[in-house]
Amino acid sequence: MDTTSQVLFVFVGEFTHLAFSNALEPLRIANRMSGERLYSWSFMSADGAPVTASNEVRMMVDHSFADVVKYDYLFLVPGNDLRDHIDKPLLSLLRRARYQGATIATFCSGAFAFAEAGLLDDQEAALHWEFHAPFKEEFPQVHLSNAVFIKNGPVMTAAGGQAAADLVLSLIQDTHGRALAETVSDQMLYNTVRQGGAPQRVSFQARYGIRSEKLSQAIRIMERDLDQIITMTDVAEESGVSNRQLERLFKRYLDVTPKKYLMSLRLAKGRQLLQETEMSVTEVTLACGFENPSHFSRLYRQTFGVTPREQRAI
Repeated sequence: MDTTSQVLFVFVGEFTHLAFSNALEPLRIANRMSGERLYSWSFMSADGAPVTASNEVRMMVDHSFADVVKYDYLFLVPGNDLRDHIDKPLLSLLRRARYQGATIATFCSGAFAFAEAGLLDDQEAALHWEFHAPFKEEFPQVHLSNAVFIKNGPVMTAAGGQAAADLVLSLIQDTHGRALAETVSDQMLYNTVRQGGAPQRVSFQARYGIRSEKLSQAIRIMERDLDQIITMTDVAEESGVSNRQLERLFKRYLDVTPKKYLMSLRLAKGRQLLQETEMSVTEVTLACGFENPSHFSRLYRQTFGVTPREQRAI
């Protein structure tokens, strides 16, 4: 009896080659180290034509969306331009895969397509941190996680890049045991395999060498409440420090006032929403915690040299 698991890689847009390689190579190495053909794979694009990655590598594919293909796993490999390619054929493919009982996984920005297909409603999902702000605005019914990957039964999401390897190594372990997964990891010289709940980014403290837990807590509060009108008194109280202590911490470690730091976070989120969503300027204003569009526009122009409306045209 053939026990080979069939994996279908579906490429959409200018796919991310890093995530693709990190998902494919563990399968290849698992075959080599086990001495068996545990996995086979084929490639699909919407029209069956060759695809080009964001790094300009071109690849031939085996199938189009119209083909009838047998598979156990479907891996959706998107690029940063995924949302320009979400259409009825793609959504139908994803829904059909789930209806037929396949395990489906995606990397990087792929959670947008899964959410649009209704596969993540009231579920937890992993997504590259760069896309968190627009995703939360578009799909509030999905519980977005900062984890490197999430396995919700047969529907799986990974943040991309190295996280694709983490997810596939986890699948190998589930099916063929921990020993093989560790052997594959060793062959990849990959000695820091992360569990699904591991955070995508290093902590603020580790990144900047800051030992102040109070400052880190204040920044987490600001990031959490960007869409609310909060005062520095609110932040200080929840962080367990006085207003004066909060001012000193920000000045000592970041050479900026807490208020200016919060403003920079809000403006950065505003820029991301303007660039990556179709939200109106008024909607972006409210999503970033500003009181009115004119105030937001004035600060935005002072910071970035263009108005929010002009940013949209760039």
